[in-house]
This record gives sequence, structure tokens and C-alpha cells, in this order.
Amino acid sequence: MREDAVLCLLPELLLPWYAANARDLPWRKDREPYHVWLSEIMLQQTRVEAVKPYYLRFLAQLPQVGDLARCEDDALMKLWEGLGYYSRARNLKKAAQVIAEQYHGVFPADHKKLLALPGVGDYTAGAVASICFELPEPAVDGNVLRVISRLCADGRCVDDAAVKKEIRGLLLPVYEACSHRGTLTQALMELGATICIPNGKPLCHVCPCKAVCRARQEGSTEQYPVRKQKKPRKIEKYTVYVLRCGDEIALQKRPAKGLLAGLWELPHTDGHCSMQQALRMAESWGCHPTEAVSVTGCTHIFTHIEWHMQSIYLLCSRRCEGFTWVSLQSLAEETPLPTAFRVALPDFEQI
Repeated sequence: MREDAVLCLLPELLLPWYAANARDLPWRKDREPYHVWLSEIMLQQTRVEAVKPYYLRFLAQLPQVGDLARCEDDALMKLWEGLGYYSRARNLKKAAQVIAEQYHGVFPADHKKLLALPGVGDYTAGAVASICFELPEPAVDGNVLRVISRLCADGRCVDDAAVKKEIRGLLLPVYEACSHRGTLTQALMELGATICIPNGKPLCHVCPCKAVCRARQEGSTEQYPVRKQKKPRKIEKYTVYVLRCGDEIALQKRPAKGLLAGLWELPHTDGHCSMQQALRMAESWGCHPTEAVSVTGCTHIFTHIEWHMQSIYLLCSRRCEGFTWVSLQSLAEETPLPTAFRVALPDFEQI
């Protein structure tokens, strides 16, 4: 069976299966564009179970796209704290401002206009266009690429932009002929997330497409999709200073560009320091350290970098200039601190 013939069967095979097997997820309660868009951005590089509480808390605080457009940056980052990839949140706000100013708070039912929004790529534009407006626009992400590559036993590298574009092109006539485009998008996502899974053997025995899947027929499902070999992550070492004066902790802002751009951070220096070196550094900042409370090691993993951190907790007698001193209560309730630095904090109640 040719590729196009296999793909044309997808609505017939997937729509009944999805109706009976779809997970009950909070962003599937409706097809409100703001909700669908927010969930798709949150789900990028992030597990479904991790996203659920963030999604609900975010909408409780910012129920309309106009609320997001007006949200203060620190409040937005506090809502996002722990999700990582903070540029997603910054682009959410930028896109919300465009929607509020150019489209009077109403999402455009147009694929090209959606694609022009900050932080919105082909996949997200296709998801919103098909799920919310029933437009014939495929949403091709890693799940969909994996499903299609196995169905067609396609040995090309799915990380290649030209291959992604071609697979999207193969799905276009399928969407044009389908009368339930939004459901088809969600069914393809669901199949990739729950049956045609990325790690481990796909659950072919319960797959609605098993009769037409070439990779299953050939016994080669685990050979697909073909991906580029990942380079090993670069390791960077830092000494992180938890400087406490009274009930306040020293923070500073990161540079406006680069990793974790513009976010709050704990003071830190390159490499791993001895306690004596750390005390001298804190003294040079003018903090007047009086006691070294603890030293711990911690690691934070980004996509391409690993931070190996030595965290040194020092009690200080002076709130020196050059830092912003934030109360422990504010740090817990208001001030956003990326997980990369939050893991370096001690359990203050245990010390």
C-alpha cells in the first residue's frame, strides 16, 4: 500500500479509537484558542503530568488573553517557575500583546497570522488552526513524525526540516478530506503519546493502525524514527552563594540575553571554590560573612548543558550594595527563581 493510501485511512482508523480512548486532560475541556495555545506552549519539552498543575494555576490567575498581555514580568515568571525554557513565557506575553492590540483580544482564524505570532511555529499554528477553527492544517510534532515514520517505514531523518515539510505535505490532503480536523490532530498526538511511544517498544497489539503499519509488518518498529545523534552535553562548574542576612537572601538579575535571560539568580562564580575562597569572595562583595552554614553539591541539566554546582550557604552581617535582598517569604510566594538556582537553596527550616 502506497504512503498516501495508508495516510488517507487515518481518520477512519483514529477518530473512533480516540473517542473511546482519549485521556481526560484539562486543556481538552473546550476548544478555546487561548486554552489550546497555552497548553501547546507549556507542553513543549515538558511532560503532561508536570504541565497539568501549571496550566490550571496559570488560567486561574490569567483567565483571559488580555490578562496575560498586561501581566507584570515577575508575576508571569513566578507562574512559570519550575517549567523551564523561560523564553516560552516571554513569547506568550508578546503574542498576547499582539492579539490584544492587533486583533482586539480575539485569536485570528488564519494559519499565516497565527504563525506570525511570537513563539508560534508550524506545529503550534497547526494545532490551534485545526483544533480551534477546524482548518485543514496539520500539526506535526515529534509524536506525529514518529507515527508517520513507522506507518510508512520511512527511514529518512525526521530532524531534517525538509523531511518534516514533506510529511506535513503528505498530511495536507488527509486534513482537507477530513470533516473532523481538530479531532484528527488530537488523535494523532494521542497515538504518539500513549501507543506509538518514543521510549521502549510501541504497543502495537492495541494500535488502531496495526493492520496498515509497514514497520509492524516488517518487524522493524524500533528502527523508526531515524534521528540525528545527539552531541554530549557541555559540563560547566559553578560555585553558588546563598548569602543570608537576617531573613533576606541576596539575588541579582541575569543578563538580558542568553540562557535564563533577564531572570533572577543567586550570585555565583565560575569553578568550584574552597570555603576559604568563598568567604573571601563574599567579603570582597561587602557582605561581611560571619558563619559558613553548609556546603552542598547539586546538578541542573539543560538541553545542551549541565551545571555542576557547589552551593555554599553563608550568614552575613551586612546587606551590601550590588544585590537585591529578598525575604524568604517573598522568595516562596512572589519572586521567581529558576529551578537551576532553586535546587541550590538549602531547606531553611532544617537549618
